[in-house]
Amino acid sequence: MKSYWQKNQLITVLGITLLGIISYLPMILSAPAAAIPKKFSPPPPPPHRGAAGDRGGAASRGCGVSNQSIIALVPIYEEKLKQGQTEAVSVTKVWGLTNQEYPTFWFFVPYKKSTIDSIEFVLKDESIKPSQTLYRTVVTIPEVPGIISIPLSANTPPLQVDKMYHWFLKIKVICNPQQPVEQEYVEGWVQRANLNPKLVDSLKQATPQQRINLYAQNGIWYDALTTLAELRLSKPEDPTLAVEWMNLLKSVDLESLTKQPLIKCCQANAK
Repeated sequence: MKSYWQKNQLITVLGITLLGIISYLPMILSAPAAAIPKKFSPPPPPPHRGAAGDRGGAASRGCGVSNQSIIALVPIYEEKLKQGQTEAVSVTKVWGLTNQEYPTFWFFVPYKKSTIDSIEFVLKDESIKPSQTLYRTVVTIPEVPGIISIPLSANTPPLQVDKMYHWFLKIKVICNPQQPVEQEYVEGWVQRANLNPKLVDSLKQATPQQRINLYAQNGIWYDALTTLAELRLSKPEDPTLAVEWMNLLKSVDLESLTKQPLIKCCQANAK
């Protein structure tokens, strides 16, 4: 008899549990899907001493937000290169790939508008001697500190496939009105990739979010970043995009910038 009542109680409990699961099933099915992590798979960096640069990120002299300096949103590679028979030299390479003829470059500018004297962006072709300046522009000063974008003008020669180009962002800052203007800068390299036909077809058929994954998985940094940043600017309250942004920046050790605002800026005036 005792066993019979125990079985009845077990069946009752199971029935109540099942009813509870069924009642919550619509809520479970309607919940938003988890964000797909956007992680960058870095390609091998250029050989030898190519692409040496400075991504920035050192402490500023007191002008920047939280004493930060300008930072270029681009991967870095730390390499030890042999010099002679025994000595090794550490080289920081600042470099990324693009699939675009006219890519967009992204930078964190931590300074208040009142402390910025000027911002200049330069793109150079250093494969020839003397080097040739392809693009030089004065950038509109952003109203507030944050992450800005600088698209390469379509009035310049398009980037050639497999060729490396050297870029610079220079900011003149007025930290102290009693002192001369100070210049800070970051520099790095961009290279237009020669994509295989299968990847090209996949990109043509993909949605913007699918393209981010394809770019990131194939090491196309500038395009993964730009596609995701533009989506975030169009949907600033989307929590899924915020998570994807955080994951992408973390994958290149830029997690300190994940909370910085994206600013719709900046107009460039080519010289």
